Amino acid sequence: MTRQAPHFGELLRTWRQRRRLSQLALSLESGVSQRHISFVESGRATPSRELVMRLAQHLSVPMRERNTLLVAAGFAPVYRERALDEPELGAAREAMAQILRGHEPHPAIAVDRHWNLVSANRMFGFLVGGVDPALLKLPINVLRCSLHPRGLGPRMLNYAQWHAHVLERLAELAEHTGDSAFTDLIAELRTYPEPADPAPPAAPAASIAVPFRLRLDDGTALSFITTTTVFGTAVDITLSELTIETMFPTDAETVAAMRALWETLPAT
Repeated sequence: MTRQAPHFGELLRTWRQRRRLSQLALSLESGVSQRHISFVESGRATPSRELVMRLAQHLSVPMRERNTLLVAAGFAPVYRERALDEPELGAAREAMAQILRGHEPHPAIAVDRHWNLVSANRMFGFLVGGVDPALLKLPINVLRCSLHPRGLGPRMLNYAQWHAHVLERLAELAEHTGDSAFTDLIAELRTYPEPADPAPPAAPAASIAVPFRLRLDDGTALSFITTTTVFGTAVDITLSELTIETMFPTDAETVAAMRALWETLPAT
């Protein structure tokens, strides 16, 4: 039997509970009466388009899911989803490319909502050298690549720490978006075994962020912390879900190693 799509009230209640807000708390934040919120959730009142958008904003519902709320309430979606290569996103593509190129000689990548690789600068190739080609077939999932036993897992210098960090980050995304794809990826990553012959632990770095520590095939130890860049004013779904991760060395050895690798690349 095919299950009917949930009505707006059910979805609203789900998002409110996911944000751990009572009807009263949402009322105070949004300026909508608690009684009206209750009526909408129960299906006794029909929301206007403006009400849907207001509540979605105060619940920090992502754009993709805002469209779902609008459709459930009987309205047309507001946010478009364009392919990244469409002309309208040309300025965004160039901005992304400038960030990636400008970060060399250190690695930088752009990923989509599910951490599939969208683009990368030339230094990323040095990190994934030796990864099983099956893991590098499109779409390339960066998190799967970093932890898989045929990926970077055996070369990670802090596998347990990075594994725990990735799972925590995915859990936050699952909670924020309600997307079951994150739950599925978490379940998969939990099955990965810790390397049987783990690499010697690297010297601890300053505890300002969880580092990404990796040993190259020649034995060179690299250590990075990452920063995240997003398009803060995006009104396109594709652009709103695009994340640029830039990696910064935590020690002089990594700086020197990346500079040496960069100098082996052809001039552009």
